[in-house]
Amino acid sequence: MHIHILGICGTFMGGVAALAREAGHRVTGCDAGVYPPMSDQLRALGIDLIEGFGADQMALKPDVWVIGNVVSRARLTDGTPKFPLMEAILDAGAPYTSGPQWLAENVLQGRHVLAVAGTHGKTTTTSMLAWILEACGQQPGFLVGGVPMNFGVSARLGQGAGFVIEADEYDTAFFDKRSKFVHYRPRTAILNNLEFDHADIFDDLKAIERQFHHLVRTVPASGRVVVNGLEESLARVLHQGCWSEVCSFGAAVSDFTAEGEPHDFAVLRGGRGAGHVRWALSGVHNQLNALAAIAAAEHLGVPPADAAAALARFENVRRRMEVRGTVARTGGDITVYDDFAHHPTAIRTTLDGLARRLGSPRGRILAVFEPRSNTMKLGTMKSQLPWSLEQADLAFCHSGGLDWDATEALAPMGARAQVAGNIDALVHQVVQAAQPGDHIVCMSNGGFGGIHERLLKALAG
Repeated sequence: MHIHILGICGTFMGGVAALAREAGHRVTGCDAGVYPPMSDQLRALGIDLIEGFGADQMALKPDVWVIGNVVSRARLTDGTPKFPLMEAILDAGAPYTSGPQWLAENVLQGRHVLAVAGTHGKTTTTSMLAWILEACGQQPGFLVGGVPMNFGVSARLGQGAGFVIEADEYDTAFFDKRSKFVHYRPRTAILNNLEFDHADIFDDLKAIERQFHHLVRTVPASGRVVVNGLEESLARVLHQGCWSEVCSFGAAVSDFTAEGEPHDFAVLRGGRGAGHVRWALSGVHNQLNALAAIAAAEHLGVPPADAAAALARFENVRRRMEVRGTVARTGGDITVYDDFAHHPTAIRTTLDGLARRLGSPRGRILAVFEPRSNTMKLGTMKSQLPWSLEQADLAFCHSGGLDWDATEALAPMGARAQVAGNIDALVHQVVQAAQPGDHIVCMSNGGFGGIHERLLKALAG
C-alpha cells in the first residue's frame, strides 16, 4: 500500500510514517516546515519528503491520504486555499483518514496498548515506559513524540504484545475534533497531570477534563488507570466515572510513592520498599514520571524492582535538557542546552530542575525561549511568564509573529528580561550578556531557527 502523509514532519505524524514504512508500506509525505530531528529520521528510512502542500502531489495517486491536524480548510488573505492539496483530495473524492485512525486500524489492533496522557511529561514518561519493557525483555512497540536516546528512533512496531504510545489530547484532524487519544483504546492508561492548555481548541480546563474522561471510558474493566494523586483535575476526571482498576502515584497516600532525592530514591509500593532508582535525571517531575512508568509496567507483569533497575540505564529524550555544546572560557565553560518546554509550567519545571541539579553556588541560568505553541501565540498565558522564569538569572524572548506585547508581559522582570523580534537580534543579545560558567537553556517546541548552533558559533567566535 502507498500512503501519502500531509504534515509528515510533526512528531506524531513522523512516527506514524516510520511505523507504516516498517510494516512494508510505501510512504511519502509533505510538510511546510522540514527540520531535524524528524526530517533526518524520515530520510534515513527512505521516505521521500516534499516541501509544501501543492495540489500537483495528486499525481502520486496513493492508496490513501493520511491527514495531519496541521491541515485545515483555511484560506489566505487573497482567498486562495492554504492547503491546496487538501482541497484537491476533497474535490477528487479520494480516500483519506486521520493519523490516529490509521494507526488504530493498522497498528494498535490486537495489541496491549499502554497510553501516556497528561499536559506535561508525556514524551519522557512514554520513553521511560518503553525502555522499562525493552530492558525487561518484552520487545514493545512504541510511538513517542520525540526521539528516546535509548532507541534512536521515535517509533517501531516491536515484537511483543505491548505497544506504548504518547497519548495527546489535541484534536485528531479538521474533520474529527475528538482528542487523538480516544482512538487508541488502551488497556493501561497513565494520567500524568492535567492543566489548561491548547487554548486554540479548548475553552477552559473543564473541556479538557471531559476529553480525559472520554479516554477513561475506553479502558476495559481488566485494564488499569495509573493516575497522579496530586492532581485535583484528575480526581474530577475519575469522579465522572471509572470502570477499571485505579493505581495512584505521587501523593502521600498512594499505591506508588518515592522516598529520597529525585536523582536517587526508593520506590515504595503500598508503603513497602519495592525498588530503587539512581540515575542522571533531575527534578521532582521526573521522579513522578518514573513512578507512573513503573506502575504501568507492573500491569504488564514487570516487577517494580526490575523496572526501577532498568531506569538506571534510561538516557532521556532528545530535546529534553539535551546539551548541544560547550564553549571553553577562562573561569568556566558556557553550556548550551536544548529543551522542548513551551508551556509556562514546563518552562518553570525545566529551569527549576536545572537549578536543583547545579546546586549552590552555581553559574547563571540564561533562559532563551519563543512562545511558539498555539496557546502561547494567543497570549492566553502571557501573564504566567514572569512566574515561569523565576529561576532564570536572565531571560531572552523571541517575539516574532506574536500579536501581543512580550515586553509588557515580561515587564515585572525588569532588567532581567530582554525581547528581540528576530533570531539574529536574539543571538546578539545572549552573546553580549553571556559570561564564563553560564548555562544557556533554549526552549521551544519548534526548530527555533537553529539558534543552538548559531549561539555556539557566535560564542566561540
